[in-house]
Amino acid sequence: MNINLHIDRLILDGVNIHHSQRHLLHKSVESELTRLFTEGGVPQHLVRGGASPHVPASPIHMVGGSDPVRLGRQIARSVYGGIGK
Repeated sequence: MNINLHIDRLILDGVNIHHSQRHLLHKSVESELTRLFTEGGVPQHLVRGGASPHVPASPIHMVGGSDPVRLGRQIARSVYGGIGK
């Protein structure tokens, strides 16, 4: 099964990630979402495809400073949880 997920915009209020670390954040979100879809599957309502103008992601409470890899994983888990709703 192929999954195409396009995130047009990701709004992070109050997050201070240096421009040079944005690629780490992006890769971390991408790899964690890949892992979550591989292990957890695709929500039933999206098996045949679909689109959503927004995803109701839950708030993220940053732990451990502004580590872009850790933050990316948290973002991915929040997005994945919102996709399942």
